[in-house]
Amino acid sequence: MNLFELTTSLMNIPSVSGDEEAVGFWLRDHLQSLGWKVELQKVSENQNNVIAWLNDKPRVWFSTHIDTVPPFIPPVVDDEKIYGRGACDAKGIIAAQITAAEELRGRGVEDIGLLYTVEEERSSTGARAANEHPLAAKCEYMINGEPTDNELAIGSKGSFRLKIKTTGKAAHSAYPEQGDSAIEKLLEILADVRQTKFPSEEFFGETTVNIGTIEGGVALNVIAPHAEAGLLIRLTTPREPIENALKNVIRGRGEIEVLSCSEPVKMLEVDGFRQKTVRFTTDIPYLTNWGQPLLLGPGSILVAHTKDEFVMKRDLTQAVELYSDLAVRLLRSS
Repeated sequence: MNLFELTTSLMNIPSVSGDEEAVGFWLRDHLQSLGWKVELQKVSENQNNVIAWLNDKPRVWFSTHIDTVPPFIPPVVDDEKIYGRGACDAKGIIAAQITAAEELRGRGVEDIGLLYTVEEERSSTGARAANEHPLAAKCEYMINGEPTDNELAIGSKGSFRLKIKTTGKAAHSAYPEQGDSAIEKLLEILADVRQTKFPSEEFFGETTVNIGTIEGGVALNVIAPHAEAGLLIRLTTPREPIENALKNVIRGRGEIEVLSCSEPVKMLEVDGFRQKTVRFTTDIPYLTNWGQPLLLGPGSILVAHTKDEFVMKRDLTQAVELYSDLAVRLLRSS
């Protein structure tokens, strides 16, 4: 199976976060047919990480995730591109990594492993489980795959997910003085959040805030007794100063519910590769036991998660070369 066939075979199997079992089974069977030792690491009742290796000293590992965001979009192929869900995020990456690993194996390089996790797109539960796996101790370098335009990412922002919740007092909307609107409190807080300049760090760039969801109230004719907003903050500093700044903004008018947090990460620099920092976060903050992290992959993050997601065939081919070269360099350096 060539690189493009492998990509579309993976893409033809729906694997929206929480429903990755089928693609995990397919990967297991495919890798076993190639002669890899494969383990399905159970994460939940119907979710398994896929872990594969060749010998007893896998020092360099390729890794990415097998889940996608919704909805499922089947692959369409033309002369230049592969379109569809997972094309660049991240089933094309899986195909490029497996192809690179098989090329290395053909050259006698077998100190390599493959780690493919579930639920990266939601809460990285797969990576959290993988971090406790015994094989992590054998890993010296983890080459994680995300769409980086085939440039080596030497830093990625963190991700701080939270809710701001407000409470009030319900009343008939014809007599608003009898109530206390939680929605109006929330809107005042969010207006202040939008005007706040949060701490940033020069290496990673600006800390940014996305107000992603707003919910609340009971009915149009009722003063709202409760409201909440969901925020995602792209961290360039540790979480603590950002959370403290938020508390100063809220000033007792509401409360913060923390959903998840991953800190910003600096990664290994390697001469000879185009390098940059990226604004998105990955599984890497949850794979701390898996050696030194690197981040590299074909495709653009700007088309990931969109209805027009695609990857250039030439970029997949180049990624195979880059992954192979990077693994050889790392093995020699160690």
